[in-house]
Amino acid sequence: MREIEQRGLYHDELETEVRYVHRPGRTLTEADNVLFTTLTMNTQSLHLDAAWAATQPFGQRLVNSMLTLSTLVGASVAQLTQGTIVANLGFAEVAFPHPMFHGDTLYSSTVVLEKRPSASRPGQGVVTFEHRGHNQDGVLVARAVRSALVWMRAAHEAATTTGGEPGPVAGDAVGQGDGPS
Repeated sequence: MREIEQRGLYHDELETEVRYVHRPGRTLTEADNVLFTTLTMNTQSLHLDAAWAATQPFGQRLVNSMLTLSTLVGASVAQLTQGTIVANLGFAEVAFPHPMFHGDTLYSSTVVLEKRPSASRPGQGVVTFEHRGHNQDGVLVARAVRSALVWMRAAHEAATTTGGEPGPVAGDAVGQGDGPS
């Protein structure tokens, strides 16, 4: 019987000028927010103190923006990078134009802004993603531009059939010379 393993897309399969829509959305609950905020040692009262937050401009606690960002990028993994990413290279832009509140649902999508072969890692390429998140009312709540090192299909298949993925070439750091251009 043939098996099909769920995976993301290879560098050669990702397309620019395409919006990849990630579903399902994710409703961020009070429990999610309090757990994430305390796990990350963020004691900001805007996330934890309901009485104090009620006296602030938004009148209630805000979902931790790092939880919003993590969920935004995480929602893209199954569709775009599961098993095909080599490394996250970094974020060029991150913005939160509107807050998320407990009970809001984050719907996310991604556009590939550009892609190119890696200058220092044959068989891999640099992809620049723009992730966007909207709440249940269609309001933009998060936008992030990030770059990642992604396998090209033939190179990844060759590496995995020869006993594993190759490490960095001597003197070559992951992403060295491969940042956003």
